[in-house]
Amino acid sequence: MRGTAIATAWMTLAGMVLLLTPAVTAQSTARIGYVDVQRVLARSSAGVAAREQIERDKATMQKDLDARRVEIEKLEEEMVKKGALLSTETRKDKQEALDRKKRDFRRLLDDYQRELEKKDRELLQKLAQDLAGVVERFGKQRGYLLIVERRNAGVMYGAAEADLTDEIIKAYDQEMGRAKR
Repeated sequence: MRGTAIATAWMTLAGMVLLLTPAVTAQSTARIGYVDVQRVLARSSAGVAAREQIERDKATMQKDLDARRVEIEKLEEEMVKKGALLSTETRKDKQEALDRKKRDFRRLLDDYQRELEKKDRELLQKLAQDLAGVVERFGKQRGYLLIVERRNAGVMYGAAEADLTDEIIKAYDQEMGRAKR
């Protein structure tokens, strides 16, 4: 009984393949390509500019954090050197100020990290949105039936001829250049 069901399923599948063969043959001239979005983001002018902006913001934040860290280290050093000479009340006040500065430093560090992550997400969303429009226009102009993202689409193999990434980078840079004018 089970062998009959399997044989019937195979015959049905074979029949469907034979019925679909003319349609597949007619569509065999359809163009399909893929794009490596990570490479577009890494090599396009807009992607490079976005990364540079994030790095500038990060450097500014790091400079501020470094200045605050030096201030905390000086206070700690002062507490170690002069702590025994200070009155109990003065030592207590300095320790509270030091603890407050450390707490503020940790909060600021967390705030900066969240801010950088938010900026990164926003820039990536904007780039992805712009890129989707470029890919769509590119596909329509060049007669592609389908363009997929190489990594997230699960492309296991893609012939080099189907890789549109460099062409998309060029089109993306051209469109973004025109948009800035």
